[in-house]
Amino acid sequence: MNAQLDLIADGLADQGYAVADGFLSTREVSDIRQTDEFRNHLLHFRQAGIGQQRDRQVNEAIRGDYIRWIDPAQAAAPLALYVQRLRHLIEHLNRTLYVGLKDFEIHQTVYPVGTFYKRHLDQFKKDDHRKLSVICYLNEAWHEEHGGQLRLYVHAGHRDVLPLGGRLVCFRSEVLEHEVLPATRERFSLTGWLLNQHAELKHL
Repeated sequence: MNAQLDLIADGLADQGYAVADGFLSTREVSDIRQTDEFRNHLLHFRQAGIGQQRDRQVNEAIRGDYIRWIDPAQAAAPLALYVQRLRHLIEHLNRTLYVGLKDFEIHQTVYPVGTFYKRHLDQFKKDDHRKLSVICYLNEAWHEEHGGQLRLYVHAGHRDVLPLGGRLVCFRSEVLEHEVLPATRERFSLTGWLLNQHAELKHL
């Protein structure tokens, strides 16, 4: 795990993003996917919106995913393990990059077949506390032809990242525009942000 944390820190320092395979093992990915929330996501998840609070709106032409916010204090054991890994990541980045991170917010995410999220930044105009975006994929036996790539808009053009199970992508929320491409299968992940303030559980 220390080697992965170093890889993430180095990637953020050098290019503003990092891709770390095996952040979760195959067994850990399977355990998370077997939680009640993911197995019955049609009951537990709600359609994601754009914007905050009063400005929030649902627009499937921009974003088509369904989400469920995670309360770390009540997370099932498989999710609690991932929460602990994020805490270790925050400690490591604060120690190596001096980024002043204090907390995180995470939601479980499902993209139905054919849905997408158009190009955007993760930081809100009126709220700059999201410093790093973190996505960990939960997809088993995913192949190029399934689509669903995360497209990162980097200086040289773009980089497409396949949503392989256990893979973690971390990037600067206020700098790196990105989008989610459509897929031929449901696409599962844990999506979150590392913050420079303490988080409150969001009900969106």
